[in-house]
Amino acid sequence: MYVQELEPVAGSLGLSALVAALPLVIVLVLLGGVRMKAHLAGLTGLLAAVLVAWLAYGMPLDQTLSSAAQGAAFGFFPILWIVVNALWVYRMTVRTRHFDILRRSFGRLSDDPRIQALVVAFCFGALLEALAGFGAPVAICSVMLVALGFEPVRAAVVALVANTAPVAFGAMGTPVVTLAQVTGLPLDDVASVVGRQTPLLALIVPLVLVGLVDGRRGLRKTWVPALVCGFAFAVAQFAASNYVSAQLADIGAALAGAGALVAVPHARVPAAEAVRASVLTGARSEELDEDDPQREVVRAYAPYALIVVIFSIAQIPVVKDWLAKATQTYDWPVLNVANPAGEPVGGNVFSWPIVSTGGTLVLIAGVCTAVVLGVHTRVAVREWAATVHELRFAILTVTSVLALAYVMNLSGQAATIGYFVAAAGAGLAFLSPVLGWFGVAVSGSDTSANALFGALQVTAAHESGLSPELLAAANSSGGVLGKMISPQNLTIACAAVGLAGREGDLLRRVLPWSMGLLLVMCLIVVGQSSPVLGWMLP
Repeated sequence: MYVQELEPVAGSLGLSALVAALPLVIVLVLLGGVRMKAHLAGLTGLLAAVLVAWLAYGMPLDQTLSSAAQGAAFGFFPILWIVVNALWVYRMTVRTRHFDILRRSFGRLSDDPRIQALVVAFCFGALLEALAGFGAPVAICSVMLVALGFEPVRAAVVALVANTAPVAFGAMGTPVVTLAQVTGLPLDDVASVVGRQTPLLALIVPLVLVGLVDGRRGLRKTWVPALVCGFAFAVAQFAASNYVSAQLADIGAALAGAGALVAVPHARVPAAEAVRASVLTGARSEELDEDDPQREVVRAYAPYALIVVIFSIAQIPVVKDWLAKATQTYDWPVLNVANPAGEPVGGNVFSWPIVSTGGTLVLIAGVCTAVVLGVHTRVAVREWAATVHELRFAILTVTSVLALAYVMNLSGQAATIGYFVAAAGAGLAFLSPVLGWFGVAVSGSDTSANALFGALQVTAAHESGLSPELLAAANSSGGVLGKMISPQNLTIACAAVGLAGREGDLLRRVLPWSMGLLLVMCLIVVGQSSPVLGWMLP
């Protein structure tokens, strides 16, 4: 049995924390400073974590490598299993041109570009984040906005800022599922606290979006639909994450926000030509004027409806229990780790939810989608393989980062850093979201930031007397605001709208919003750690 040690370097917590932080520092410097490709930075950081665990912490090499293998396995299943199958569904809609029909359908909802920004970037973007995440909403929504007539830079900025409130529950709840896995906290507890933080962002972001599209006039003319949309989104996200399922939080929120927006009469009033001319300088796609048969419009919406229906059925208690029976639990080979108190850690056991996991449910929805859209089996399989090939570097990045996180957590490196950081005391509540924000800004993924810093946050919380659930949730909630300034997302946005090489321009436009909203989140967490807003916590 390997027993974790908190002060393996010269019996000093400070020196041990310095050495333990080396893998994280290496990854952050390679990504943010050297601009190395993410998968290479992840693999280099993993190598550093293995060497620190083996040489500095004395963890047997076979157990170190085994913990890395478990992290990589978790990175692929269930995390990437969800992403691959969700993007497969999207690729099939593009191949059959039903995605174009969906885009035209959105364009006909309103002539007002401010409302279009809410429908496409905020509501549909949230649905895409719920299903796939990992940059897909920014790329797809940017393209749709340009087709609607948005100038490319404005389209990219709107898509980036909109991709905030839904991120913590993106890809069928993958970030919070990962957070629960690496911290050992119950998923429902973590999700419920995140669901009492990010909905507050949803109240603000729609107002920011209409301001980005049309300045103060946009706020003055469309603050009612923006506020109604944000309120409906926030209520649905809070309710689903606290009382239904973390996996359904963004789906319910996106549909609620869109429904509320359509229900507001003011949102459907055509915009004056003067407004459109002053707001948009791009070329509106002529394809938007094509008429689509009602039957094809229904088929265009069908893939997303199928996913909602299948996930809703999976949450019925009887069905949920039946699906859970397929979960396999294994003693992970060559892994026998105990915490500093000598108690076995949860990482010694690995659970494999074969059927109940989100990725398998999306796969079922994908098979149904292929039938509804008339995609031949051979073509559908080819598209699935093409999706895996397209995501090959993302797969390598996620698996290496999760492997790194597992090595750091199981060797005791994360615990050492956590004990050292706990010295911040009460200030930890303010710094906690900043750590998540920094992690996402560098890695581009709330899932990766939670894997890297989740266990650290919980250890620091225990030592400082703060709520572990609060700081773990703050890591994820603060992280969502780093997404818009992540180099990876900036590159995705620029590539989508034909602005390659202008990432710096986008960064200057979105950085003030990222930092301003981060300050709001820091104040929320500080309030929740005190009697001022402590009543908000479950």
